[in-house]
Amino acid sequence: MLDPLPLTIPHAAQAAAQTWPDAPAVLENGEVWTFAELWQRSRAAASALLARGVGAEDRVAIWAPNSREWIVAAIAVMTCGGAVVTLNTRLKGREAGDILRRTNAKLLFTVEGFLGIDYRALIADEDLPALEVTLLSESDLAQGGNGADDPAVDAALAGIDADTVSDILFTSGTTGSPKGVLMTYGRVLPQAAIWCRNTGLRKGDRYLIANPFFHSFGMKVGWVACILAGAVAVPMPQFDVAQAIDLIERERITFMPGPPTIFQMLLAELDKRQWDCSSLRGGTTGAASVPPALVERIRNDLGMVDLITAYGMTECVNITTCVPGDDAQTIARTCGKAFPGNEVRIADADGNEVLRGETGEVQVRGQGVMLGYLDNPQATAEAIDAEGWLHTGDVGTMDERGYVRITDRMKDLYISGGFNVYPAEVEKLLAEHPAIGMAAVVGVPDERLGEVGRAYVVLRPGAAATEAELTAWSRENMANYKVPRSFVLVEDLPRNAAGKVLKTELRG
Repeated sequence: MLDPLPLTIPHAAQAAAQTWPDAPAVLENGEVWTFAELWQRSRAAASALLARGVGAEDRVAIWAPNSREWIVAAIAVMTCGGAVVTLNTRLKGREAGDILRRTNAKLLFTVEGFLGIDYRALIADEDLPALEVTLLSESDLAQGGNGADDPAVDAALAGIDADTVSDILFTSGTTGSPKGVLMTYGRVLPQAAIWCRNTGLRKGDRYLIANPFFHSFGMKVGWVACILAGAVAVPMPQFDVAQAIDLIERERITFMPGPPTIFQMLLAELDKRQWDCSSLRGGTTGAASVPPALVERIRNDLGMVDLITAYGMTECVNITTCVPGDDAQTIARTCGKAFPGNEVRIADADGNEVLRGETGEVQVRGQGVMLGYLDNPQATAEAIDAEGWLHTGDVGTMDERGYVRITDRMKDLYISGGFNVYPAEVEKLLAEHPAIGMAAVVGVPDERLGEVGRAYVVLRPGAAATEAELTAWSRENMANYKVPRSFVLVEDLPRNAAGKVLKTELRG
């Protein structure tokens, strides 16, 4: 582990290059970059960005799957003093355009042909006159710069510190509009370092990162954690069980976090045929309830003896965590206790902490809580109260040991295949369909994905639409995980006396 803890992510990359210059940092397609090479490439890319006018407080977006170039681009943007804006690879043009406009992104790094998608074409009709788009490739990253030894890079690096905004990741909310979460290095790095110590991630570990880099899990406790710990980042553009097994066997992967579904798929393959998982040691899981039997199998059959569960959100990367040595029941039935550096409580509607075992809202306060929402002081004030408590919107209980169990959601969000889906956002998008008068979306159980969306739709007078047509339109206009898996055409929606839609009846 880097000690002392560097001020920023670029400073961490620099320190790793000085501490472990010849140690492997990134492994992709059989090719290894050392920590020295990673920092040199990042400096060269930073020089190119500075030459293009990227500087302090600028925003640069990355819309691409996990790759070594993604890491270089992010470190380079941060070195220049800019903030990285991450875009979910499943977004459609309208959704991406909205984020690019609201962040006033100066530059967009993207790719060609991932899953057959032309990202540049998706935003061709969006009103983004000031946006410069460039490919996220090794040659394009350094083009036009003065190389890794450019003294302008050192000057830019000297201008950033723990209070500099590092990234803007977008989350959704009950208003229906995604919100940009502002994070600083002082909020990210201490939490990532504690996460490394708690999980046992260490120098030389080979960390298979299937969690997307556009998410806190893949970025902050993904490749950033690798830089802090001296571990090898092995990026995976998209999880595929056969490819994952091949990488585990061939590259001797030791560490692999992920949602329960990933481990279920690996175990299902192990039931069909023997494959070599002897290198696996540890990881984390979460995002859904984990059956105790699954925890036992992950530990015993996959050999991941250091597996733990944790709970976090974009607004606070780490909230609670289990610790090494926790039994299978604790790991399966709770999401752990307060993450070091944070306080966690269960509170009632008046902000008073409830007794242990009683139900209330999960709230967190401490070093990991976001700076606030981009250009949205009202939403920030609603999320973080005057005493600094972040209101998660999740309902849970805390036992006598301080371990938290999430029991429900105050918000209407549901989790589909590990992705948070906010019905209000989906409803807002559906409202743009010319035939839809009203729509209400709820999550319903699904054996494979945990939950999926069901949309109750009231058509406009004289309009006509079939379920197939609505599904097709949705696939064109929103990310796949947001698309309702079923549409129910109704004459009206159930409401209370105040006119609010009664989603409890729809779920029933």
